[in-house]
Amino acid sequence: MVKAIINIDDQSNRVLNIVKAKYGLKDKSSAIELVVKQYEEELLEPELRPEYVKRAKKILAQDAVDVGTVDDLRERLGI
Repeated sequence: MVKAIINIDDQSNRVLNIVKAKYGLKDKSSAIELVVKQYEEELLEPELRPEYVKRAKKILAQDAVDVGTVDDLRERLGI
């Protein structure tokens, strides 16, 4: 385990206290770990989430549409 001294603003401190209380954590270190894990799961590796994989497979299963030239595409879209 790594020990670190950090400087945070008052708002961040309040948020950590709320997270700590909401999840019944023993200290702010646990609150920071929880927030970091949630950040990792939701923002760093979204392509690994099951709903993303399901969506990607659905897109890959679709048939491609041949639109020809850019002008053909514009005509098809009405622009």
